[in-house]
Amino acid sequence: MMRPKALLALLLSALLLATGCGSGSDPSDGGPVRLLVFGAPEELAAYRTLIGAYEKKHPDADVQLIEASDRKDLLARLSTSVAGGAPPDLFLMNYRFYGQFAAKGVIEPLDDRIAGSEALDPTDYYPVAMDAFKWDGKQLCLPQNVSSLAVYYNRTLFTKYGVAEPKAGWTWNDMVGTATMMTRDANGTVVKGTESEGAALRPVVHGLGVEPSIIRLAPFVWSAGGEIVDDPAKPTRFTLEGPAAREALKNLVDLRQAYGVTPTDEEVEAEDDESRFANGRLAMLMTSRRATTNFRTVKGFEWDVAPLPVYGKPVGVLHSDAYCMPTGAKNKAAAWRFLEFAIAEEGQRIIAATGRTVPSHVEVANSPEFLDPAQPPRNAKVFLDAIPTVRALPTVSTWPEIEDVSYGILENAMFRGDRLDDVIRQLDTETRPIFARGEHG
Repeated sequence: MMRPKALLALLLSALLLATGCGSGSDPSDGGPVRLLVFGAPEELAAYRTLIGAYEKKHPDADVQLIEASDRKDLLARLSTSVAGGAPPDLFLMNYRFYGQFAAKGVIEPLDDRIAGSEALDPTDYYPVAMDAFKWDGKQLCLPQNVSSLAVYYNRTLFTKYGVAEPKAGWTWNDMVGTATMMTRDANGTVVKGTESEGAALRPVVHGLGVEPSIIRLAPFVWSAGGEIVDDPAKPTRFTLEGPAAREALKNLVDLRQAYGVTPTDEEVEAEDDESRFANGRLAMLMTSRRATTNFRTVKGFEWDVAPLPVYGKPVGVLHSDAYCMPTGAKNKAAAWRFLEFAIAEEGQRIIAATGRTVPSHVEVANSPEFLDPAQPPRNAKVFLDAIPTVRALPTVSTWPEIEDVSYGILENAMFRGDRLDDVIRQLDTETRPIFARGEHG
């Protein structure tokens, strides 16, 4: 017969296991769920709205928003906190940057939690976003959004200058021609070519803003039938020497060097493209959905979005952020409950209404919360129409370093006019060793 103390211990052990507090269960320090994100003030406000709705529905819940100043700050904070054994309970990260943490095994796989969830069904989400966060066949993070680049444009300026608005199916040459017609001096006269014609004709409105980066170049290389790397799954080098890739790269550089439709380096340093657009001094801007929350605060003009121009076939580049849970998180059970809410239909409807995201949840993406005609952009369906065409960039663990190095080289090409052969050679020489150090999921 079992002694009373032994029986009591057995019953307590069973109770602990049943309530998820026993050995092997999620650790919990009883404190708030700490969520690490970065973004502009308008974006951060969207996450506060989401957290407020969750805490209103669950009065005992406590979610603390940890605000990083930018992407580099977020990566530094996450790396430091993981190394120190005190990571946040959740962090929001783009698929292009999570590989460095996935390769180190510091992100908790979520497959078992998803399988046991009554709130989540993986088939409700766009597969391209879900797949971007799989590493070694495991679902490490759950995407909150799925988007491609779009061309934001100032409808008021287009009307003022009598230029036709961009529309679906327009080509790269159409975009260059439109940007040229929208590059105007203080008198409203079209300014063609670079500013070498004299300071008196320097544009006060530029036709287009686009950053010289791989993520901006990639969709046009793909649209032209080329590739940016030798193997998308396990890349070892850039392949921009191919004819299609080379043409797309040359045309990107020519926006500044040949046509002068983009701001100069000095102008970008003084006022970034997003601010320049919001201030009415940029006719078009190629960027992702995340700019919408900022542009909805604009009062001086009407704006909308158009799809990317094409070379051959329409191709977009994936933009997607996901909630990830560090393996060392102290409050996993509570973090998962918030993550379920944020990713499920109710949470996605809340944050979609703020304008921040193109929801990864298919039904919500096609709902009035996202497609609200009373809120700009009127043509929000552009983002949904692009989803079937989007391709993901490589998730090699060293990709953030590859992007940073390549950005400096492409920036010099666009603003300084470096020779194309030298640019392609330098990209290969400086990034190939970084590719070699990378790990793949």
